[in-house]
Amino acid sequence: MSKLATVLAAIDAANAKDPRADEGQPEAFLYGTRMSEEVDRLFPDAPDVLQIAARGQHIERWVLKRADYPEGRAGYLKWRRELAAHHAARVGELMAQAGYGADHIAEAGQMLRKEGIKRNEQVQALEDVICFVFLKWYFAPFAAKHPHEKVVDIVQKTARKMSADGRTRALAEFDLPNDLADAVRAAD
Repeated sequence: MSKLATVLAAIDAANAKDPRADEGQPEAFLYGTRMSEEVDRLFPDAPDVLQIAARGQHIERWVLKRADYPEGRAGYLKWRRELAAHHAARVGELMAQAGYGADHIAEAGQMLRKEGIKRNEQVQALEDVICFVFLKWYFAPFAAKHPHEKVVDIVQKTARKMSADGRTRALAEFDLPNDLADAVRAAD
């Protein structure tokens, strides 16, 4: 088995332990599968590190519970930072076990901690994949549970994280209502 296949299988094994379910599958496992599908579709020649970071984006996400952090934005941001650090550490461990070197492990960690959005091509590629996965599989359920103003705000925030190419592609691929499409266009 290749190093890449070994790491992806290890991530899948970890995520298969997620006690939460989505569509009858462990939630983190399903999310990782969806991330890999979008990497393959959006970046068919993606290097190993991008493929690994995408699959491991939510590795063991259930370990750090949002409820264990203070309410409000500061608590939310602390939870997100600690999750990113956990994801990077776990993926790094699995990469090391598979034989990847320190440079590749550091690169994956940078991507998983989202260090360099808009400045680092691979970090931005991962962010585009994350946004596409959200729009494709998680946006409609989110929108159904929230007021329209919050939905517009989330679309704007999502679009600002994407590359210009990602936004153009999202507008072409997703049938967004006019006000949401305008929110994506305004992110330019």
